[in-house]
Amino acid sequence: MSRRIPYQPGCNTPSGLPVPIQLVIFDCDGVLIDSEVISASMLIAELQNHGIEVDLSYVARHFLGRSYAVVLSQIRREFGVVLPEGFEADYRSRLLDAFRRDLKATAGVREVLTNLAVPYALATSSSPSRLQKSLELVGMVELFTDRMTTASEVEHGKPAPDLFLRAADKVGIAPGECLVIEDSLAGVRAGLAAGMEVWQFTGGSHLKGLVPPSDPDAEPHRQFASFADFFYLAPELKRKS
Repeated sequence: MSRRIPYQPGCNTPSGLPVPIQLVIFDCDGVLIDSEVISASMLIAELQNHGIEVDLSYVARHFLGRSYAVVLSQIRREFGVVLPEGFEADYRSRLLDAFRRDLKATAGVREVLTNLAVPYALATSSSPSRLQKSLELVGMVELFTDRMTTASEVEHGKPAPDLFLRAADKVGIAPGECLVIEDSLAGVRAGLAAGMEVWQFTGGSHLKGLVPPSDPDAEPHRQFASFADFFYLAPELKRKS
């Protein structure tokens, strides 16, 4: 299922026709890898140990696509709780163990990557070390050699546009010729702020049974729930055999 929203100003040519996409930029967690349900479930359990009650819907709205520092800031502001020193390190260690057991690539995404007719890149709020380990665990490191941009390379993370602008600049593609694939509100906002076309992927396990989070200021150009539909939605992006 997908829905198409008219292009925003700046995403069309002077003639009113869409600008041909020259670069597809993928978020990682919740898009390339089905990691967010693991991360969210573990975070919910860890926060309960400190008297903080949140659910998957809350995590999807407030935490997805955000850096760990932003998550901590949200917890302090919303619940008045300062998590103890060592919380992050312990959480990340347990999360990596869970990734080793359960992490999988998102269904159909490898087929999309290997059949794109245009260049692609990855832009993520994850740290370089976590990104590297995640891609190793799902066997996709070789698909992203020299194609990765992390939040460590920019001053401002999502929802600021810096991350996506940096990824496009590294390839030498203008923002208006880029397509961003995101799952989070923060990522959708970042892509729109960068002047790029944005599709929201709603097929991650963390969104199963939930209405995908939305806001009037974070309206993607399209939503889709399966990478099996990707080239039906944009046949011009498929490499000719």
